[in-house]
Amino acid sequence: MSTVTTLSGPRVEPPAGEKIEKLVILSHGYGSNGYDLIGLVPHLQRVMPNTVFISPNAPEACPGAPMGYQWFSLSSLSREERLEGTLKAAPVLHNFIDQELDRYGLEEKDLVLSGFSQGTMMSLHVGLRRKNPIAGILGFSGAMTLPDNWQQEVTSRPPVMLIHGDQDDVLPLQMMHDAKEALQSAGVEVTTHVSPGITHSIGADGLQKALEFLQKM
Repeated sequence: MSTVTTLSGPRVEPPAGEKIEKLVILSHGYGSNGYDLIGLVPHLQRVMPNTVFISPNAPEACPGAPMGYQWFSLSSLSREERLEGTLKAAPVLHNFIDQELDRYGLEEKDLVLSGFSQGTMMSLHVGLRRKNPIAGILGFSGAMTLPDNWQQEVTSRPPVMLIHGDQDDVLPLQMMHDAKEALQSAGVEVTTHVSPGITHSIGADGLQKALEFLQKM
């Protein structure tokens, strides 16, 4: 009998006594850890005050990155490698989402998935395949993994916001445009923002666009 890896990482809850209305899961990038994106929470709380924010460490230790984790091994940007890794890691993230929704008594309509880079790949893949529609997907500096006949797997079509730097030297900007085109072909509402002069990171303008998106959740 196989078991699914259990994730853990930093979380921020509303003050005691406040009703929890939303859950945001922040999936970090390759070689990072949960403490990276949890640093965004003070900004995100301005527009989502009654929300639990969780940033789990990815399931695998990342070679060559002390205290770093990976959702899957990534030696190249080939479609085949991304596809194999995403399919392997997806059940782990699905299971974590189920556990956390149950923990807080929330439903999928209360869930926002957000990610950076490899975490965006995971958020897009999993978010479109949840049993019921989730509230939204917010992706920074990411890309999309497209299995054959992937549109037939889509069961959730939440609004999506993709943010990318025009000087990204890790995942080229074209990957954002490709993801937008794919999502639109599946009937998903997509908004994009390109941050001028930003490399593989989140700029102040991108963060502001993210807050405007999350404010609608």
